[in-house]
Amino acid sequence: MGAFRLMTGICGGVFLIASLLAINLFQMASLVMLPFSRKKFRAFNRACANTWWGWCVTYVERFQGVHVVVTGDALPRDENAIVVANHRDYSDIVMLLCLGARERRLGDMKWFVKDVLKYLPGVGWGMLFLDCIFVKRDWTADRASIEKVFAKVKNNDISIWLMSFLEGTRLTPGKLASSQRYMATLNLDPTNRVMVPRTKGFVASVRGLGSHLQAVYDVTIAHEGPVLKLLELIKGNPRNVHMHVRRFSVQELPLRDSALAEWAIQLFAEKEKLLEQFQESGAFPLRVGL
Repeated sequence: MGAFRLMTGICGGVFLIASLLAINLFQMASLVMLPFSRKKFRAFNRACANTWWGWCVTYVERFQGVHVVVTGDALPRDENAIVVANHRDYSDIVMLLCLGARERRLGDMKWFVKDVLKYLPGVGWGMLFLDCIFVKRDWTADRASIEKVFAKVKNNDISIWLMSFLEGTRLTPGKLASSQRYMATLNLDPTNRVMVPRTKGFVASVRGLGSHLQAVYDVTIAHEGPVLKLLELIKGNPRNVHMHVRRFSVQELPLRDSALAEWAIQLFAEKEKLLEQFQESGAFPLRVGL
């Protein structure tokens, strides 16, 4: 079985890369629609994302033996939301695709992406056509481009799941230690399973989307056993991965920016509790509320 999964992993990976490059060509061809109908242009590229990301989900769940368990709040259909998640490895992106597939929102996902990736064929070029947000991790440099994307989303009434790893990077021992030192300066209880979130971008996203935004979804990702690495997906290491979803209506969010930033920090304190509970019992509690 191990050799079979490895072979299907390699073959599936080659197929996904080749098919993505082919989809890039279709996306570039779709530019001819743009002067005539922006709506049809976006619908076509949404279908491209839904198709290719759907293949990624099939690859992971059906062929590579990853079983994704989703618990928590039910999510309304066709709701515009910011999706906040903890981040341990690149495989977290794939797990969130699995959640998007379940909710039929794959094509609505908009990601914060490193600016340099927009020059990369495949994923980078594909995301250019989806109005994803390319950032340099410098608020002064990124602010204008972020506001431009949000204005386009609102003005064109574009459905959106804005995907955000508020920690800003993957958790590593060194980064966790830096986060703990920073939390000490803020008189916050140190966390061991998540890092302190970067609140400026979160506040800007909530304010920038304004009335177009209906909810914030907090997704806590936990792995049975060691964290599933992206390379293990290719090798075919069967694993259970759990995601616990909490939905917060925008009406529940604080009005002041400073209070909203504190709310985000408290959100990650709650994530710490959720992950601690999972580590102890192998399951998430029914509800941990702010």
